[in-house]
Amino acid sequence: MRVSDILKVKGNTLFTVTPDTPLADAVDTMAAHDIGSLVVMEYGDLVGMLTFREIIVTLRDNGGSVGTLTIRKIMDDHPLTCTPETDVNEVRRMMLEHHVRYLPVMEMRALMGVISFYDVAKAVVEEQGFENRMLKAYIRDWPEEEPGAAQQQEVR
Repeated sequence: MRVSDILKVKGNTLFTVTPDTPLADAVDTMAAHDIGSLVVMEYGDLVGMLTFREIIVTLRDNGGSVGTLTIRKIMDDHPLTCTPETDVNEVRRMMLEHHVRYLPVMEMRALMGVISFYDVAKAVVEEQGFENRMLKAYIRDWPEEEPGAAQQQEVR
């Protein structure tokens, strides 16, 4: 399974902001749409990611307030990315190794979407469920042995 397979199922809704967006506006967007990340774009290029992790650290450092900060001040300005052709097992490895929950999906310099750890886990569970159903159907349809074949084996 590839990242492109996840994106097909997930849909193409994508939320982006600019680095100069006030952090308070970003928090409002994330809360209103129940999302954990925003892609930060500037002049058509990916320049960062904002996730709830950066927001929580900012809240801790500022006594529970986001104040007048902009996204530029707290975003991850070197986000890990993948391509639509990246294998899902590679994405799992990348997410675990780098402790990231959201990956922008890039094709050349074009943003194709964002996949989350949840998206990957859901896709893997669904794929395993499909494989299990196929194996069970195969076993259920296993051809019976010819009469006498079992007896011949027992005689030997």
